[in-house]
Amino acid sequence: MQETERQLVEAIQAGDREALRRLYERFSRYAMGVSLRIVPEREDALDIVQDTFVSILTTIGSFEYRGEGSLRNWVAKITTNRALDWMRDHGRLLFYDQLPDETAEEEDETPLEEIPPDILSEMIDRLPDTSRMIVNLRTFGQMSHKEIADRLGISDKTSMSTFSRARIQLANMIREYLNSQRI
Repeated sequence: MQETERQLVEAIQAGDREALRRLYERFSRYAMGVSLRIVPEREDALDIVQDTFVSILTTIGSFEYRGEGSLRNWVAKITTNRALDWMRDHGRLLFYDQLPDETAEEEDETPLEEIPPDILSEMIDRLPDTSRMIVNLRTFGQMSHKEIADRLGISDKTSMSTFSRARIQLANMIREYLNSQRI
């Protein structure tokens, strides 16, 4: 049986060096997945995961356990912050302050169930960096526009505008894909 997060944290905080390895083995793949949702290149994501675990290892002493899942959420938060910092430091963020002029057919009517998950993931990966990042933070990270805006130092409106543009781009990609499948 796998040890609980509480047991793992207590072992680390008690100085068990083997517990540090278990922490890395347990959460490194998860951190990589979180990182890849924001930073598209695998090599950069690997660097971010390494930075994440350096940060985790230097601050785990102050981590407060708040129930099962709190350690995993903490790892996700640190990884997300490292990835966002990387995007900002490398000039990969471009925001839109106004809602797009272009229109798409009702995005809500887009039959997502007809799109294989790997194809949808590829479509999201083709979005511009900032759009992809906001879609992933909003959809997979379940962050509000206010939380995204606060973290990125932008306005709520800018987050919403960028997200809206991304939805239109995705809807167009989905339509093109579905049309190509019907031929």
